[in-house]
Amino acid sequence: MTTGRRILYTFLILGFVAAAGALLLRHPVAPIPKLQARHGAMALGGEWLNTRNAVGGLQARLRKNPDDHQARLLLAQAYIQEGRVTGNHPYYDAAALQLADEVLAQEPENFEALCTKAVICLSQHHFSQGLAVAQKAADLNPANAFVQGLMCDAYVELGHYAEAVKAADRMNQLRPDLRAYARVSYLREIHGDLNGAREAMDMAVKAGVPGLEQTEWCRVVLGRLYENSGDLNRADEQYQMAMATRPNYAYALAGLARTSLARGNYPAAIKQLTQARLLVRDYAFMEELTEAYRLNNEPRRAEQAARAVVNELAADANAADENEALGHYSDRELAYAYLKTNELDKALQHAKIEYDRRPANIDVCEAMAWVHYRRGEYKEAQQYMRQARRTGSQNPQLLYRAGCIALRSGQVAEGQALLQQAKTLNPYLLTDPADQPLLLTAAR
Repeated sequence: MTTGRRILYTFLILGFVAAAGALLLRHPVAPIPKLQARHGAMALGGEWLNTRNAVGGLQARLRKNPDDHQARLLLAQAYIQEGRVTGNHPYYDAAALQLADEVLAQEPENFEALCTKAVICLSQHHFSQGLAVAQKAADLNPANAFVQGLMCDAYVELGHYAEAVKAADRMNQLRPDLRAYARVSYLREIHGDLNGAREAMDMAVKAGVPGLEQTEWCRVVLGRLYENSGDLNRADEQYQMAMATRPNYAYALAGLARTSLARGNYPAAIKQLTQARLLVRDYAFMEELTEAYRLNNEPRRAEQAARAVVNELAADANAADENEALGHYSDRELAYAYLKTNELDKALQHAKIEYDRRPANIDVCEAMAWVHYRRGEYKEAQQYMRQARRTGSQNPQLLYRAGCIALRSGQVAEGQALLQQAKTLNPYLLTDPADQPLLLTAAR
C-alpha cells in the first residue's frame, strides 16, 4: 500500500495566511467545536501545550466575537492539523468542515474558507468535490501558490496527470518551498524518475523546519523512496533522523518496522508497528502488522489484524455512504483489505466503486488489476494493468504485479523481465505466498 505517499495536501494548511476580509457571522449554526485531549506519548512535549494554548486563544476570540472570521478559519486549520497528527480525522475533519461552512454560508467567495474546505474534501478522498472547490478558489486568486497545490493534488488523485504537472509548475514558479518540492517529487516518481523524486524530496526536507510534522513527514517519504530502491541503510537514516527531531513520530516508527521486516527481524517490526498504532489511528499500521505476523509464523494474529483492517475501513465507508458531505471514501483500501481476508467478491465490489469515481488514476487501475488477478481473471487484470503503467512508474510493487499478471496471461518473457526489474530495483520487496509457485516456475 502507499502509506509513504500519503496525500500531501493535508500538511499545506498550516502557515496559510488569511487573505480575505470578513463579513459578520450573525448566526453560528453550532457550538464551537472543542479540542480533544491527547493521551500517552502524544501528550508529552511542548507541541501539545502550544496547540492547547493556540486553540484556547482562538476559542476565546470566538466566544468574545462570534463574527471573527479569521479566528474561525484559523481554528479550522488547527483542527485539520490536529487530525493529521493524532489520526482522529473523523472528529477533526467534521469540526473543521463545520467552521469553514459557517464562514462560507455568509461569504461564499471567501478565498481562505474555500481553500480550507478543499483541504478537507481532499483529506476525505472526495476528490471531485475538492477539485471543484479548489477551482472556485483559484478563479478568485490564480496567483496563489497554495491553491495551485490543492489543484495539483486533486488532479493527481483523479488521474489527470498532465494538468497536475502544470499546477505543480505554477506552484513552483509562485513559491518554491517544501510543499512545492514535495509535489514535484511525487510527480517525478509516478513518471519513473526515481532519482529526480529523491532529489526533490530532499529539497523539501531541507526547506522545512526540523521537528515540524510537515518536515518530518517529507523526511519519512524520502526514506520510503530509498526503501523502495532497496537502500535500507539510507532509509533507516531518514527514519532515525525523523525520530530524533520528532520523538514518537508514528510514521517514522512504521518506516523502521518495514526495514526490520526487510531484514527478517519480524519481532522488532511487530513491536514498532504496535507502538505506531498506539500513537496514531491509521489502518495502514494494522495492515502492515498483518504481514509482520504472517512472516513471524503467527497466522491467528495475522488473521485478526486483517479482520481489524476490514472492520475499520468498512466503518469509514459506511460513514461516507450515510453522509456524502463528510466521510472518508476508502473503497480502494477496502479492496486490498478484503483480498487479505480472501473475500474476493467484496474486494471486486469495492474496487469497482473506487474505479467508477476515478477511472484514470493509476493506483485505482492497479487495484482493479490485482483484484482481477487474485480472482483468476487474467484478461481483465491485463487490461487494467496497462492503464496502471501508462505513466511509466518504476514502483517495484507495480512492476512485480505486472510481471505476475503477464506470466499468468502467457507472456512469459515479459513477465520474467518485469519480475527481474522489480527485484533489481528493490531486492527486499515482499511477495505474497500465493505467488510462490508462479515465481518458482518463472525462475527456471
